[in-house]
Amino acid sequence: MPGGRLTHQDRARIAAGLTDGLSYAEIARRLDRPTSTVSREVARNSGPRGYRPQQAHQATVQRARRSTPAPPRAAGAPAGAMEEEIIELAVRSGMPRTTARVHVDLLMSEDGRSTAAELTRRLKVSPASVSVAVNFLVQHGYVRRERDPQRRRDIYVVDDEAWYHSIAISAQQTLESARAAMAAAEALGLDTPVGQRLTKAGTFLERVIQDMTESADRWRGLLK
Repeated sequence: MPGGRLTHQDRARIAAGLTDGLSYAEIARRLDRPTSTVSREVARNSGPRGYRPQQAHQATVQRARRSTPAPPRAAGAPAGAMEEEIIELAVRSGMPRTTARVHVDLLMSEDGRSTAAELTRRLKVSPASVSVAVNFLVQHGYVRRERDPQRRRDIYVVDDEAWYHSIAISAQQTLESARAAMAAAEALGLDTPVGQRLTKAGTFLERVIQDMTESADRWRGLLK
């Protein structure tokens, strides 16, 4: 599997794939890249007019020119440095950069509440990028969506139990994978090599998630 950054040709092929209605997974397969590489590229570089490879490539080159190794943060460093450090940690864990910026902006705001328009203005990103980011955050339980009935707009909120909800959602998704693996094992035959392998994997995941859920429930009171 090739490593390194996406080339201009790679980005042109991504754009062509999107135009043809291909899934991220299929585009990634044709590029011989991880699906996460394609999804992050599209989320990071989509604008009001969609994903445009030329602009995406230029933006990436400009970011690379600006990026320099960050020195260790000293005590009393400004809030901006702390935010960037948290963003980088989130990106390393697999979260798209714009999504991480939106999440940290909400976390660091006084009341943990913002509208999409406010996020767009503060972060200087497109409304489409904010929409992708907040949908990801809501789907994974990091934030919740509230409706402002007076102004007919959504408000995105980070509450004290956001971490609990994100763990619960992740646990449920993993548990579904574990159960699917065990169902496949039963269908293939529990005495077959594949069936035995899937049973072990499913059982392992199920037990780990059970421990994680019990721990989250036990310590949930710390968030109240």
